[in-house]
Amino acid sequence: MLVQVALPVPLYRVFDYRLPAATQATPTAEPSARPAIGSRVEVPFGRQTLIGIVVAHIAAADSSVPLNKLKSIYRCLDNEPILNAAMLKLAYWLARYYHYPLGDVFGVILPTLVRQGKPLDLLITHWRILPNITDDDFHPNAKKQKQQFDMLKLHGERGASEDVLLLEGMQRPFLKTLEEKGLIERYIEPKQAPTPVKLAKLPLDLNDEQQQAVSTIIAAHKAGRYTGFLLNGITGSGKTEVYLQVMQAVLEAGKQVLILVPEIGLTPQTRARFASRFAADIVLLHSGMNNTHRLQGWQDCRTGHAQIIIGTRSAVLYPFADLGLIVVDEAHDGSYKQQDTLRYHAADVALYRGVQYNIPVILGTATPSLEHLKLVDDGKLVECQLSTRPGNAKPAPMQLIDARLQSTHQQTTDDGARYDTGLTDAMIGAIRQTLEAGDQVLVFLNRRGYAPVLLCEACGWQADCPRCDAHLTVHYSRQNSSNAYLKCHHCDWQAYIPAVCPDCGSQNLDAKGIGTTRLSENLHAIFANPQTSKVLYPIIQIDRDTTRRKDSWENIYQRINQGDPAILVGTQMVAKGHHFPNVTLVCLPNADRGFLSADFRSPEHTAQLMIQVAGRAGRGDKAGRVLIQTLQPDNALLLKLVKDGYLSFARELLQERKMMGLPPYTHAALIRCEGKTLAVTMQALKDAIAILPSNHNLAVLGPIDAPMSKKNSRYHAQLLLIAKERGQLHQVLSHWWQPVLALPSAKYLKLTLDIDPVGW
Repeated sequence: MLVQVALPVPLYRVFDYRLPAATQATPTAEPSARPAIGSRVEVPFGRQTLIGIVVAHIAAADSSVPLNKLKSIYRCLDNEPILNAAMLKLAYWLARYYHYPLGDVFGVILPTLVRQGKPLDLLITHWRILPNITDDDFHPNAKKQKQQFDMLKLHGERGASEDVLLLEGMQRPFLKTLEEKGLIERYIEPKQAPTPVKLAKLPLDLNDEQQQAVSTIIAAHKAGRYTGFLLNGITGSGKTEVYLQVMQAVLEAGKQVLILVPEIGLTPQTRARFASRFAADIVLLHSGMNNTHRLQGWQDCRTGHAQIIIGTRSAVLYPFADLGLIVVDEAHDGSYKQQDTLRYHAADVALYRGVQYNIPVILGTATPSLEHLKLVDDGKLVECQLSTRPGNAKPAPMQLIDARLQSTHQQTTDDGARYDTGLTDAMIGAIRQTLEAGDQVLVFLNRRGYAPVLLCEACGWQADCPRCDAHLTVHYSRQNSSNAYLKCHHCDWQAYIPAVCPDCGSQNLDAKGIGTTRLSENLHAIFANPQTSKVLYPIIQIDRDTTRRKDSWENIYQRINQGDPAILVGTQMVAKGHHFPNVTLVCLPNADRGFLSADFRSPEHTAQLMIQVAGRAGRGDKAGRVLIQTLQPDNALLLKLVKDGYLSFARELLQERKMMGLPPYTHAALIRCEGKTLAVTMQALKDAIAILPSNHNLAVLGPIDAPMSKKNSRYHAQLLLIAKERGQLHQVLSHWWQPVLALPSAKYLKLTLDIDPVGW
């Protein structure tokens, strides 16, 4: 008897191994003496020692390798499978659909410590107060330590797990300090089985549309059948309340619930929302966690300790003891598509897992993707519409501001120079009026940094990245001019801002365009400067630069929700699912860019972003409005979106896609090639086309330069295959892709295959 092992190597095959030496002496050994299918083994592979997953038991006669040439397993790491039949089936499906090596699929779906062969024992660190400790044991100046001690005291004699304490805001250094002072102690305790879920707060009343959606989804859950639902609700229509009330029925049945969110920034907010409704074991899963916490979360899902799981896209690949519902919030969001290694789409995998477990899957969004609307038309998703906001709140109306007819607002620097703020006088006036009414304003600009390019006005030199086909972004602040630099947002290359032009020596270097930092400073000069404003309003910048530090986003969120008048300046981070009840005005000063892109998906994504940002206005008791500043007020797509709404806009795009033979009416695979020169990448793709089957019946576009042909000193070319039927595409790929990787011209190049790409 032999075992077949999937190893984390880029080869499209599994490997045969003999049983460990202790088992070989007894050929008639019981099956339990063999490594179980789905367990980990340590094996020799060339000169390496690798950890692999056992995927099959076979007879020696069925191996393609002579028995005397087979190596033996070094040791078995698990007494029982760590991956059940459902997880193995998922891995095989991912490998087959995305044409990815099975061993590397396991490398994606398993946490780092599991791949490294670490034990899975669930031993959790707890902290508790030592007996006979009183407040007198603290020095009067140790206020922070006393505050942390009081938080732990609330948990009683048994204390609490470190995970729970950290979520409550305690800090690990203070725990260690209190331990060193002999005030508290740590102890290890295996996790106990979770108690049944209880309601911590009564559900809200539902309107007719919400009640209809809840009843329909719960009926599918009780029938124990898979159904995919598109919960198509305008922003602020109460989609989360629908999730919560469906979850209640699933949790009361003893099942687990998985909620996917598009961004790490949404996970704490989502957890707080669900924790206030349910007394349950809630686990957060995202890339910001360390390896130990990710392993604990993985184990909690697998063993059933986790009752509500909230995570980003990778959480859909976790094992579950008894999953009863999957919710994909903001299902249209592009971040659900993995852009490297295994290029899966989390919403598609969620639907597959729904079929696996015979459970309902909810795709919730205010701006459905064209792919999901097509699935509704094909009868593969059931649409539940939420067209009104609770409490008679109305969606914020959208108004266009023609920037051609209005001058942009000018400001004066300390040395008397005039500069353009990028905002029209009409928009400035609306912002001032909103602030004076005691409300908050959100100004959306999806471009971080100070300015997108540094330009010499004498000779036209531009600051470009030496490693990419991209301009360097200017990072600068008037308040801290010493911290000024140029940065490439594609490869992270940085440089100092030159004092003079490197080409002509001129000092006339100017930062052209506007980013969130510059916009924040312009607004600060108007609304937070004592010389220009009677009342000083805070300007809160929200982008990747200001939320990089730990807890920074949570601190910003708390500051916003205090409700004081303020201006929020943010990128797309603020567009996704956040609830700002005091924002009544949303401003979009640069609405034209997305409608002018060469990417055929850009109008769809731009419209989704605009509607999502507009949905932040008027979510509380006060009415909201949206101002869109544009240089193309007669743009047909923009007018369609503003006048008729997103669904009418999306239906028109669907018709265009159908006429042009583009997804979702066709199916695509994108082959990318990366190498040291553009010539070798193009040649490899030409050779790939040459070995396509003569009767392939596919549209072949390329090879051409990638949209960014040079990135991080490597050159990129691409080839696009389009088929009318999904089956046609996969049939060709199953016979063609592996020979492509074996081409002589592909040696030393990086070739990747992207099924259902989101852009090309």
